[in-house]
Amino acid sequence: MGMPQAVHRWTRDEVLALPEDGKRHELIDGELLVSPSPTWPHQWAVGALYRRLQPYLEQQGIGWCMFSPADLDLKSGQLSQPDVFVIAPRTDGTRPRGWDECGIPILVAEVLSPATARYDRITKRLRYQRSGVSEYWILDMDARVIERWTPVDTRPEVLDERITWHPSGATEALVIELGAYFKEACGED
Repeated sequence: MGMPQAVHRWTRDEVLALPEDGKRHELIDGELLVSPSPTWPHQWAVGALYRRLQPYLEQQGIGWCMFSPADLDLKSGQLSQPDVFVIAPRTDGTRPRGWDECGIPILVAEVLSPATARYDRITKRLRYQRSGVSEYWILDMDARVIERWTPVDTRPEVLDERITWHPSGATEALVIELGAYFKEACGED
């Protein structure tokens, strides 16, 4: 009987050096996650969320909404490409000029797809929680719910009517009516 082979633990530099192949490459705790390019419905759902977050962030002056591709480090040698994420201003109040200046996002959202559901719900969620992402949203387009996680949660808050987000520094909360969101995100508007 042979010895079991050691599992290769990838590094950020190795992943960044991979040739461009049209797929999304992420590094979470030494594990290389490769997923296909997102589908049109997936990207439409991403856009619908962005269109709700960005005006609120501009009005409140508390950060910027971005979407992948991205090469976030999470300050732990990772390489994360969340579907949608919000970054706060740098300590001097300016916006980051590169992925290495983004720090830990104050919000990360992933739109579930069959190819990524396990990673989104387990592998990436645990990394986001350990990294201190204030809120992590998992958008389940089939069930039409959002699972909300914070760094200390062992179970998500499952929302099907509305989600209210009141990040630090905001004078008022953002309320997203999920019926309207899912209607638009699923192309039913």
